[in-house]
Amino acid sequence: MKIAIDDLLQQLEVAGTEKVKVAITDIDGTLRGKVIGFDKFKSIVEKGFGFCDVVFGWDAGDRAYDNGTFTGWHTGYPDAMAVVDVDTMRRVPWEDGLPFFLADFRAGAPGGDALPVCPRGLLKKVVQEAALDGYSAYFSQEFEWFNFIAASDDPANRSFAALKPMTQGMFGYSILRASQGSAYFHALFDELKKFGVPLEGLHTETGPGVYEAAILYSDVLEAADRAVLFKAGVKEIAYRHGVLPTFMAKVSETLPGCSGHVHQSLWRDGVNLFHDSGGSGGVRGASGGKGGGSGGMSSLMESYMAGQLHCLPHILPMVAPTVNSYKRLVEGAWAPTTLTWAVDNRTTALRALPGSAASTRLETRVVGSDANPYLAMAACLAAGLYGVRNHLALNVPATKGSGYADKSNGVLPRNLWEATQAMKVSPLARELFGEAFTDHFVRTREWEWRQFGQVVTDWELKRYLEII
Repeated sequence: MKIAIDDLLQQLEVAGTEKVKVAITDIDGTLRGKVIGFDKFKSIVEKGFGFCDVVFGWDAGDRAYDNGTFTGWHTGYPDAMAVVDVDTMRRVPWEDGLPFFLADFRAGAPGGDALPVCPRGLLKKVVQEAALDGYSAYFSQEFEWFNFIAASDDPANRSFAALKPMTQGMFGYSILRASQGSAYFHALFDELKKFGVPLEGLHTETGPGVYEAAILYSDVLEAADRAVLFKAGVKEIAYRHGVLPTFMAKVSETLPGCSGHVHQSLWRDGVNLFHDSGGSGGVRGASGGKGGGSGGMSSLMESYMAGQLHCLPHILPMVAPTVNSYKRLVEGAWAPTTLTWAVDNRTTALRALPGSAASTRLETRVVGSDANPYLAMAACLAAGLYGVRNHLALNVPATKGSGYADKSNGVLPRNLWEATQAMKVSPLARELFGEAFTDHFVRTREWEWRQFGQVVTDWELKRYLEII
């Protein structure tokens, strides 16, 4: 709901507000921000404020990129213009109702275009393109994540090797395991709702200490905001319960990985354009882009899916952004490895879910829990719209049985380097996201790969130390 700035300030004034929290999201999806006094907030809420652009010049560990061109030692890391989005206002219930706002970056003046490297700005750009085509996108994201009990309450002295899962065993959908951690479990559901991140459901997933949450769907920008705030909120709530959550895509080669599946549909004038009540009811390979789709899916939905299958090899780092992401994308581990689709099949890249006029949607299962929600949703929407605009037919037959065995349409890149190099040379990536963003993002992923390549791993020590 839109709110006038004067009305917002008056409400905060009447409530006796003394300070507010503002935050932006970096390229890895991490919130970076500060608490500012209310008088300061009043002075910047309309005109914007300076925020050091180093947040786009360093990695998740605050190590400065040596290969960046957007900012760096060569620019002196100046301030960039950040603008508060007052419509994102919510209160942080575990911080005495502290008012909280998201901001994004602009190029130049507060009313200027989005800064090309800003993840939230990139998603807004794709949303605007969808609106010009007459579409409203509704999305939601679901997350799986591990919950550990740290060996020490002092974060500086935690040993990751000593972490123990909150609960034991492979026990998905367990009422017992959720009850054993009931204070934390219910705090997540209740506190996140107060934080403006309502959940449709929360349950244990297979794996020790694993939870899964589905966030209530909304328009795509709000959905991405909720997803970012969900991950941050879970961490803040967990710390208050002595729990250390992780959204790594894969914490152990012996356990399933953690997904961040994205659900999506396109609407116009209150009508779900993915639904086709006159569908044939069968599961065919394609509709040819004419008339109704297959099995209750419209031809528009099929073109949207064809767009994602076409684009995924060109933009995979946007949904699988870390070295660890690709440890999840392996056969037999509940994550896709092939460029496939099917109806209600959890082994394919795309899981089509035809149903009622309200529920028909697509689930993109490649996305991991480690992805930046703004970039993941921008990738899904832009790729789908590419298929719609270009009237792509869904010529890839629906997979029957295991998606791991169906390599007829190709496989996903095997690691971050392969995926990044594919994006680096892809004209399609630049068409979808622009030269400036694509160049910057590719450089950050190349940096990430180089950091990993310099590390001596436990696997190497165990394999080579004594024997070689």
